[in-house]
Amino acid sequence: MIIISSHYLRMHTYEPKIFTFPILDGISAKSIEEHIGLYNGYVKNFNAISAAITDLMSDTTKNMHALSELTRRASFEFDGMRLHELYFSQLEKQVALQNDSEFTTAVTKQFGSTTSLVSQMKQVGLMRGPGWSILYYDNDAAAFHIGFAGEQHQGHYASLPILLALDVWEHAFLVDYGTQGKATYIDAFFKNLDWRAVENRFAGLRT
Repeated sequence: MIIISSHYLRMHTYEPKIFTFPILDGISAKSIEEHIGLYNGYVKNFNAISAAITDLMSDTTKNMHALSELTRRASFEFDGMRLHELYFSQLEKQVALQNDSEFTTAVTKQFGSTTSLVSQMKQVGLMRGPGWSILYYDNDAAAFHIGFAGEQHQGHYASLPILLALDVWEHAFLVDYGTQGKATYIDAFFKNLDWRAVENRFAGLRT
């Protein structure tokens, strides 16, 4: 039997973040309310899994299978928590993209225009299946990458920071647009996007 020190296994307990939203164009307050409830669930579930892993580590041989499954599940809950924090913080204000920002200059150099970037992110978001359309930035290569995170924990670009996170699970648009309304919802998301938040994330990588 392998015994692990409980001090070594002490896990951090996360608290849900609080967000303040204006009246959004095309995304209802009811939809946001339901979405926040889902986010709170991710925080709660990650904390619960962390506590369970700590308990099971008291006997890793006996609890091997349970530990394996919970450890795999933990990234789903954690990524759901973190991606939603990025997502909601992008909707707290409605700020247009600045034509002369460092972010816009870099995007135009790689994609030809910010319109092309948005178009590509929308197309990725329209892929079948639940997940996220995500804009990453590789500071070492000075290159953007647009990826699709299946569900929310599969297909990430390892180590790359996230600049823009677009939730395309059905829960993000079902209340307002039904099961067939993904494209309309994505358009509404970009109407309400706080581009300054995205620009600030990019600027933080360049300092």
